[in-house]
Amino acid sequence: MNYLSSSKNPEIKTLKLLSQKSRERKKRGLFVIEGLRELEKALTAQYTLTALFIEEGYESEVKDLTSKLLGITQFLVAAAVFEQISFRSGSEKIMALAEAKNHSLSEFKVKKNALLLVIEAPEKPGNIGALYRTAAAADFDGVLIANPKTDFYNPNSIRSSLGCLFSLHTAQGTSDEVIDYLNENEFFIATAALESNALAYDAFDYKTPCALVMGTESSGLSANWLEASHQHLIIPMSSKVDSLNLSVSAGILMYQARKNKIES
Repeated sequence: MNYLSSSKNPEIKTLKLLSQKSRERKKRGLFVIEGLRELEKALTAQYTLTALFIEEGYESEVKDLTSKLLGITQFLVAAAVFEQISFRSGSEKIMALAEAKNHSLSEFKVKKNALLLVIEAPEKPGNIGALYRTAAAADFDGVLIANPKTDFYNPNSIRSSLGCLFSLHTAQGTSDEVIDYLNENEFFIATAALESNALAYDAFDYKTPCALVMGTESSGLSANWLEASHQHLIIPMSSKVDSLNLSVSAGILMYQARKNKIES
């Protein structure tokens, strides 16, 4: 196992660059995963790791994982250097470089009675991660990101999803491309929107295949989605509150959809 004791080492510089720069991640087709749980989920989802970085002194804690990855270059990193490259305040002791996957719509395959979450123009990595975590917990079949504003492999998205970002089939495209995909595959499009003809979320039957579409907290969904919608949905709220957090709203809808599907 190679030992890295300086932050000036080329491998450490590459790790920092890929952690911080979306452009570099896209250019090299690589991204950074930090944390044992996240790495295990990435491997389960058949992501290819290209290098492992382990903080000195913690080899025994991650030996079950590293023993399965003997064909991958592994580095032992001095504690002071690992602290510099970690973006999780020292709570995790292992990192890896991984190859990004192709998230084109042409490669997106799900079962016929699928439940999908569609997110239009998400910007906050933390929100994206929370949405993936909830979608995985609600046993959704996949996520489509329309008009993405944030790099899919942003470290904060991975961290806030607890690795669930790797667990769900994902594709990205423009809103028009995603709408075309859903229509071509006969998905019922249910949009969260404050429209006059909106139906209460718990009064809808969520017939499958179904796509639940969420917009941004600030501006909601674009006109394209409002026109493409087969049914607008609303979450009734007390007059004391005028909106809910995006991930909370999505969670309410996803669990209602899952409940209806199980009971049908």
